[in-house]
Amino acid sequence: MKRWTVALIIVVSILAIAGITIMSARFDSEVAVRVFIPKGATKSSVRDSLRLRLGESYGAMVYRLWSVAAGDPAAAHGSYLVEPGTSALETAHKIKEGRESPVKVTLNNMRTLDDLTKRLGSKIEATPADFKAALNKVLKKDNRFSKPEEFAAAFLPDTYEFYWTDDPEHVITRLVDEQKSFWNEERMLKAKKLGLTPVEVATIASIVEAESNKKDEHSTIARLYMNRLEKGMKLQSDPTVVFATGNFKIRRVTGKHLKTDSPYNTYKNNGLPPGPIRIPQKSTIDAVLNAPEHDYIYMCAKEDFSGRHNFAVDYAQHKRNAARYQARLNKRGIR
Repeated sequence: MKRWTVALIIVVSILAIAGITIMSARFDSEVAVRVFIPKGATKSSVRDSLRLRLGESYGAMVYRLWSVAAGDPAAAHGSYLVEPGTSALETAHKIKEGRESPVKVTLNNMRTLDDLTKRLGSKIEATPADFKAALNKVLKKDNRFSKPEEFAAAFLPDTYEFYWTDDPEHVITRLVDEQKSFWNEERMLKAKKLGLTPVEVATIASIVEAESNKKDEHSTIARLYMNRLEKGMKLQSDPTVVFATGNFKIRRVTGKHLKTDSPYNTYKNNGLPPGPIRIPQKSTIDAVLNAPEHDYIYMCAKEDFSGRHNFAVDYAQHKRNAARYQARLNKRGIR
């Protein structure tokens, strides 16, 4: 056998072994890692992203296989989750074919629409400003909402799945559709019996949720505020005052806060505020819809700082409850 033939066989063998090694290489990690390939990426930026996120060796192998397979950066635009043990060949194929991995977006504990758009922008490629523009575009065409202050009622806290590359308008529409589905015929009927619209129910729920994190109190607080509305009394809810000031670090609402000139200040204005003061949970909305009847019209935080409340039917008892709570605040130096 001629020398060049032997050399060729050796070279082919080496290349075959190298190819098998590359294709059989597996992602050596204890946790899944997400790779992001943004819109407008180049081949070199794809290579850099793979190496940065997946490690120099494995990332280079994935890039080589993707490149050999004529990978196109435009088609690769997306977010890909690489699980431990995944072969380099499988990862390369997934990216070449643009088979994105969905991202989970948990929407909870949101006071404002800015909180919502920032949360979406932290999980999806579009910016918070993009989501804000999409939100206004979608909801201004929705006749269930008469003004922007009501838009917070269009969303429900939950965990949703999207793709990183999803269009902001698609995302907002999907979220609004979830809210529409939630407001089924049964809930609409319950709201009607209470003399409330879904937006008004969500507004009461937002106040209830801001008042207490004790779910077993939510129905009682909801009925208390409905009692006040029926009697033509001001709601006088401290969380609405905090919302009006925009200072969510306030620990004690005092006289100066009560003077805040805002339609959200329910110490100065009759009826409900213009819209929700936070995006309430589904369970809190249901607590409003299913609130049992009682005669309470006053509430005050308990002096043991348990987060629970003392409820009262008459003002004299409420004054006694409030005095105990104020004394404890003073004792703790909370101003």
